[in-house]
Amino acid sequence: MAKVTDVRALTGEALGEALDHVALLRIEVFRAWPYLYDGDLEYERNYLQAYRDSNKAIVVGAFDSETLIGASTGAPLADHADDFAAAFDGSGLDINDIFYCAESVLLPTYRGQGVGHKFFDLREAHARALGYLKCAFCGVERPTDHPMRPANHRPLDAFWKARGYKPLPGVVAQFSWKDIGVEGETLKPLQFWIRDL
Repeated sequence: MAKVTDVRALTGEALGEALDHVALLRIEVFRAWPYLYDGDLEYERNYLQAYRDSNKAIVVGAFDSETLIGASTGAPLADHADDFAAAFDGSGLDINDIFYCAESVLLPTYRGQGVGHKFFDLREAHARALGYLKCAFCGVERPTDHPMRPANHRPLDAFWKARGYKPLPGVVAQFSWKDIGVEGETLKPLQFWIRDL
């Protein structure tokens, strides 16, 4: 197993410099189940622009020496209102109180070293320091009989619950991307999970 030598928070200029590397990691890691994402760099740069534009955004980088081998992003949920506000309609929650923990991507050879916990620890600490009351994230929901579902797939629900997150009933976003082997983008449901800080 390859060794993670450092996990650290990146903000400001360091965040901006890391985003192209984050894009490449997203393209590689999200090709696997359950995202099956057939991504490209132009789409990624557009998607990640929200982190470049936000003065409250964070990237938590995992490094092997100075090579970025994993990353986790976060920003105020209100910065993603165009994508996610509709999912929170009727929930009784104010998106201005919520910090959004977006993707966590880590190359497979570096897994099992506690990086997932550090990703959450550093994003949650950043959110608390900014005065946010809650953290939330969302995960794609795929049918259990999906033909590309690996037989040995273990959902991350137990990990998320151990971190204090719970699914938010009825708070499901719809997001489009192109699956591998499929022509054009299709909508996918993403279930939101939340915890108090």
